[in-house]
Amino acid sequence: MTSAPRRDGASPRDPHLTGGLEVWLTGTPAELDGATAALSAVARVVQHGTRRPLTGADAGRHRLYLRLTVPAAKQPTRAPDTSRGALIDLDAARAHRRPA
Repeated sequence: MTSAPRRDGASPRDPHLTGGLEVWLTGTPAELDGATAALSAVARVVQHGTRRPLTGADAGRHRLYLRLTVPAAKQPTRAPDTSRGALIDLDAARAHRRPA
């Protein structure tokens, strides 16, 4: 008995992705554990797929699907760049200039 090819991806029973980040990771089990831990530190893991072993030249490596929700990053505020000197208002400087 031959089975139909396995459909790889989210199940139709899973909720639809309405936002967030989808990530496919490929690596050794230790690399996947490290990457999952690092991503979990900055985002919430909404769906953690099944770790699938790879074959052939990639034997010993696995593939893993993660769905994450990542909080919006605040835009960094930059201090004015004073390394090149202050910005001069030329119109104001010309108005206060002494005649030659």
